[in-house]
Amino acid sequence: MRIFQPVLVVVWSLVAAAMVSAQSAPTKHEPALDVGSMDPTVDPCTDFYTYSCGAWLKNNPIPADQSSWGVYSKLQDQNRSVLRDILESAAIPSPDRTPATRKIGDYYAACMDETAVDRAGLTPLNQELHRIDGLESKQQIAALAAAMVEDEVLFDFHSDQDYKDSSHVIAELDQGGLSLPDRDFYLLQDPKSLKLRHAYRAHLRQMFALLGDSPPAAAAEAKRVMRLETALAKGSMTRVERLDPQAIYHKMSAADLAALAPRFDWNLYFAGAGRPSLESLNVAAPAFFKTMNAELRKENLKSWRAYLRWHLIHADAPYLSSSFVNADFDFFGKTLQGAQQIEARWKRCVDSVDNDLGEALGQAYVERAFSPLAKQRALRMVAQIEAAMQRDIDSLSWMTAETKQQALEKLHAVANKIGYPDEWRDYGALAVSRDDEMGNVVRAREFEFQRQLAKIGKPVDRGEWVMSPPTVNAYYDAQLNDINFPAGILQPPLFDTDSDDAPNYGDTGGTIGHELTHGFDAEGRQFDAQGNLRDWWTSEDVRQFQKRTSCVADQYSRYTAVDRIKVNGKLTLDENVADLGGLVLAYMAWRDQTSGHELAPIDGFTPEQRFFIGYGQSWCTNTREEALRVRATADPHAPEQDRANGVVSNLPEFQRAFHCQPDSPMVRKDQCRVW
Repeated sequence: MRIFQPVLVVVWSLVAAAMVSAQSAPTKHEPALDVGSMDPTVDPCTDFYTYSCGAWLKNNPIPADQSSWGVYSKLQDQNRSVLRDILESAAIPSPDRTPATRKIGDYYAACMDETAVDRAGLTPLNQELHRIDGLESKQQIAALAAAMVEDEVLFDFHSDQDYKDSSHVIAELDQGGLSLPDRDFYLLQDPKSLKLRHAYRAHLRQMFALLGDSPPAAAAEAKRVMRLETALAKGSMTRVERLDPQAIYHKMSAADLAALAPRFDWNLYFAGAGRPSLESLNVAAPAFFKTMNAELRKENLKSWRAYLRWHLIHADAPYLSSSFVNADFDFFGKTLQGAQQIEARWKRCVDSVDNDLGEALGQAYVERAFSPLAKQRALRMVAQIEAAMQRDIDSLSWMTAETKQQALEKLHAVANKIGYPDEWRDYGALAVSRDDEMGNVVRAREFEFQRQLAKIGKPVDRGEWVMSPPTVNAYYDAQLNDINFPAGILQPPLFDTDSDDAPNYGDTGGTIGHELTHGFDAEGRQFDAQGNLRDWWTSEDVRQFQKRTSCVADQYSRYTAVDRIKVNGKLTLDENVADLGGLVLAYMAWRDQTSGHELAPIDGFTPEQRFFIGYGQSWCTNTREEALRVRATADPHAPEQDRANGVVSNLPEFQRAFHCQPDSPMVRKDQCRVW
């Protein structure tokens, strides 16, 4: 995935086209290549990113309510405005509203009624808080965790496709129970990390005070939570460790799980969660559950009450009265990410509807903003990139014929999901009230949790989408072996039908290649054409592959993320390999698309230069220091500047396009190439 900030899962991807339906009036949008965004005083062979984006970076300061601001976050903001218009119309009571329209409209109306939310105060959580206060033994923690299961208290319980039987869904347990973005935030000892943990403890004290605790009691509760979460962090796998799918697949029986963590009443938990008769499941991180078991033995009941109270209020604070909302933002939005003010309520409410009723809202969005032409052009470009990858695999000198055959089998089996699902999700079982914001949130969580658990033991639904249609995102799913491009990202300026092909292929073509390459990166290559975790490479092919990817890891490890913190070349490896391979494939496809055409310079740039500038401008982004610090630890993507310069510095095609001298900064002496 190519992920953008501030949305932790905002990826770039594919293509698009005429974004506006025939019934809508055309709107002005930024072009695929904007000459006014460039800084021509910078030598592209010295710093290609600033050459492509210099004026954009100066003219697009980060809005006060954002932690970063880039081409993709601007599109996200534009999509929100479209969704707001849809929701405000849907919120008007009318007998003509369809059931889906009524649900999204009433959900939005309840969220926007800030007066009613403030009036309710903490009342929506009183029952859960009383239950936690009444905890009489540690054995009862399992029942409470089951009642709070949608909040992912302690760990994450969900369904997942069986890694080694891709046709079926099984239950899965995974590590969790932390509030900071990553385990390392609890463990690093540098001054900035120590300062951040000090601020986190202050936030814990503030939230306990809002729950009614005296200052001494709030301080004691904060210490208990910090102690417990730090212990769980020590038992958690690192993000680098989790990149290996073999490391997070441990299928075991319910009896094996009980032996692994005997101090947690699993029978009570699964019964409370609605799955009382599990025979087997995947325990992704066994060491974590051993740690959890040790803490259940060691920590007293007071600590567990504090932990449960905190996780209840942490999960629900954004939907409660303004005192909780503002306190939550002050730490998680401002201190942690650097945003200066909270987003307008309508933006938060749009996101809430999209999160909980995404396909109901998405159906209306697709009718408004995604044309059949957009889908057709997206599919055509995907086919061209796939053809380029076939030629690339055929021509690889380092891969054996045996592995090439299976690689091509996998490539030909990739499913392409463009715009929206073939079948829309049914939200009929979800009750939505026009005057119950917190109740709507809780019921939506329960609806989704039970929808996920209902899959256990059943065949995999290969047509399902993870993201909603309005999402500015795209992804490759290794278990389903498919690439997914929601309608939300298939909009200008990412792809502009009024533009020449070169920047479109440099931007969105690179994205298609990026997602496709994920099927063959360090993680994706371990899954076969059907999505089974299986070793289909020869040992010599693995050795050659790792030699080439080590080149990429070493390259990016030399870049600085922020201050003295280096980019984690191992954590970002798959994304960097996908960036590099994706642009190579896009260039091949663009050459094929324009073969036999006489291409003239435009705005003083050759077609080859326009291809690469289109790629460079896809990364134009300003990011606050706080967000960069979080990303350096928790995000498997390098900073945008490094993703632009890091890729082109490996490509002779770029160096020829801009006539770069061999000693130029954008010409690496030991160039990396995997695909």
